[in-house]
Amino acid sequence: MEAAGGLTRTFVGFGCGAIQAGLFLYEAFRSRNFPRLVVAEVVPEVVEAVRRARGCYRVNIATQSGIQAQEVRGLEIFNPSEPADAEALAEALAEASEVCTALPSVEFYSRGKPSVAELLGGAMQRKAAQSGLPRCIIYTAENHNHAAEILQGLCEQGLDEKTRAALGRTAQYLNTVIGKMSGVVTGPEPIRAEGLACLTEGFARAFLVEEFNRILITRITLPGFKRGIEVFIEKPDLLPFEEAKLYGHNAVHALLGYLARRNGCLFMSEAAGNPQLMTLAREAFLAESGPALIARHQGLDPLFSPAGFRAYGDDLLNRMVNPYLRDRTERVTRDPRRKLAWEDRLVGTMRLALDAGLAPERFALGAAAALESLSGTGDVDAQLRGLWPVADHPPGRKSQLIGLISQARKRLVQCRANS
Repeated sequence: MEAAGGLTRTFVGFGCGAIQAGLFLYEAFRSRNFPRLVVAEVVPEVVEAVRRARGCYRVNIATQSGIQAQEVRGLEIFNPSEPADAEALAEALAEASEVCTALPSVEFYSRGKPSVAELLGGAMQRKAAQSGLPRCIIYTAENHNHAAEILQGLCEQGLDEKTRAALGRTAQYLNTVIGKMSGVVTGPEPIRAEGLACLTEGFARAFLVEEFNRILITRITLPGFKRGIEVFIEKPDLLPFEEAKLYGHNAVHALLGYLARRNGCLFMSEAAGNPQLMTLAREAFLAESGPALIARHQGLDPLFSPAGFRAYGDDLLNRMVNPYLRDRTERVTRDPRRKLAWEDRLVGTMRLALDAGLAPERFALGAAAALESLSGTGDVDAQLRGLWPVADHPPGRKSQLIGLISQARKRLVQCRANS
């Protein structure tokens, strides 16, 4: 298969975690459009394991009816902290038509020597200066609304306007909205207990991802460029969909996770056996986050309508409690401090609802459960104000939110007393 301009396609990934291995590399392999698959990974044990398996690895796909182990073959893996590997990686990037960064956070773009930004920036400059090398798109999969802009800024740091313009005709950095649930299982016993295939034979790490692959990406503007990974969906403006993911998907997932864990559930799938919990989660979608997002983005896309959001919510709730995903409530509820932040999923959704004239009582319950898991039964006002070092806008909003969460905590305490 050839890319535009008659050049052979190469896919290069940074980071060999669950999203890279179970989504980007997996879909690149399944497309049959890339004769060459390359990944950069700095964990020596992973590099050695894949090399011992001669470039083959396995990923576990959770469907609605079971778990399917799928194999990806022909992967070249390099550790950029090794000089020879860094040089080979630089050559692969120069010939790449599609690249994906799937790192723990955008902070990792500039870490290490050479860093991702140095390797990628050097390769893109080489493409711009040397005829015959393919143009390139770069997917950024770090769950950050402006990951593409951050990476591009680092890659083009210190360049003059003429060089930047040339690079703009050569490469495009893309944001992504990845509503795909995934996880990593480590240790022989947990892997065996869950019936999973190891990444490679004898290596006690397994990736478990859901089969969902309707990933949204920035619309590509490179003239005539044809993607090798064809299943992704381009959108001219990703921000509304990023908000739908954060204030819809992520928010309800957190709400359900905190309340399910409080009710003794070890796995998200156990929540499916609690009609009261599932009804509450669905109502949070349909009566709070959904109407607030529709008010903000109505007419932009069929998603932002009552019917569109109802279908979105029902699909997500069904996926969240898929028993084959083996999603632990402990994983969903980790880092409550971040999830209670002013602009994050729980409080951010409550603020969005209040802006739309709605009373976010269900999300207040989720926030109260998250706060309880963080600090027990301390003073709600002091705890929350400590988490929100931002301006009170509009005036009185912090007090309004604290009031809602305080009332929700009382309801949770009363429910526990009555149980």
